[in-house]
Amino acid sequence: MTVWDTLVGQGPTITALQQAAAGQGMTHAWLFTGPPGSGRSNAAIAFAAALQCPDRGAGPGCPDTCHACHTVLHGSHADVSVIRTQKLSIGVDEVRDLVRRAALSPMGDRWQILIVEDADRLTDQACNALLKAIEEPNGRTLWMLCAPTVEDVLPTIRSRCRLVTLSTPRVAEVAGFLVTKGVAEPLASYAARASQGHIGRAKALAFDEAVRTRRQEVVSIPARLSNLGRCMDAAARLATTAKEEADAITADLDAREKTDLDAAYGVVERGRRPREYGPALTALDKAQKTRAKRRHLDMVDRGLTDLVSVYRDAIALATGAPGGLVNEDIRDQVEQIVATASPELNLRRIGWIFAAREQMLEFNVPVALALESMMVALKTPQR
Repeated sequence: MTVWDTLVGQGPTITALQQAAAGQGMTHAWLFTGPPGSGRSNAAIAFAAALQCPDRGAGPGCPDTCHACHTVLHGSHADVSVIRTQKLSIGVDEVRDLVRRAALSPMGDRWQILIVEDADRLTDQACNALLKAIEEPNGRTLWMLCAPTVEDVLPTIRSRCRLVTLSTPRVAEVAGFLVTKGVAEPLASYAARASQGHIGRAKALAFDEAVRTRRQEVVSIPARLSNLGRCMDAAARLATTAKEEADAITADLDAREKTDLDAAYGVVERGRRPREYGPALTALDKAQKTRAKRRHLDMVDRGLTDLVSVYRDAIALATGAPGGLVNEDIRDQVEQIVATASPELNLRRIGWIFAAREQMLEFNVPVALALESMMVALKTPQR
């Protein structure tokens, strides 16, 4: 197995990156784009490993057992930094720290590589600070930015980057990948369809029954929206389901961070809190709340994507479009939606879901309010 095997259904991208690692078309700044779950950051990390590996050429090369590949893949290489944020945005102070790091020479004899996940979350000031570093690069420093689309990145930045575009993997490719991980074929097929090409989501659906249960709760909502009371209940349940999934992800991490903070300030051993502990605890609490908010919004966003898939299936079924349904397991409910609404109405419903998403993510409308308004709009019309 090589590092490229983590990139499902990205054959042309792998070939291009292998050629660049061998010296064909190399540049100092890269922009990896692609839909959620396509593997943007995985592609950047695989490329970084190829560049740091002394044995990898344009072909398969090193089987990822050398020291350089191993440390890059496990996040411990001294010259490869992966910048992730748990916040709603990446601020100018964080970027200035990266710019200072980029000015330093690498510790090894190859490259210093800075991988910025969620580059679309850079604030305007952060973008301006990053632009300066990309315009005047250090000779041995590489920038790799990851974003959903090129439009999510400042034009002056993207014009200085070589674009790497990833595509959504096909259902068969995702299912095949899951089978290689030991997942039974029927479950792999379900997870591949339900994830709509999102590799991380597919793995979660395949390996975690609780995730599958929560998704089933969400996709069953459209068939139940028969009156105002059920709309209000559905909004509350979607918000609750998203919060439960977000809490399940962050609870252990929050507890570990609190334990590490107590140990760092000797609270447990000394039995008392030093003066510096209070501000540090306040800062940690603020950071955890910000992370929890973002994670909650991410889970709501995922739920909205699942809702869209139901109405998409209804349109496909009503118009006789080729291809299978995303939600084949609830075909009877999809047929019920087809019987009560035209394809035009279901298309408008998808628009209303995207409008609710924009209200929450872009305009900070409270989740409960946005979901209630959306569910009322989605209500099954009375005949």
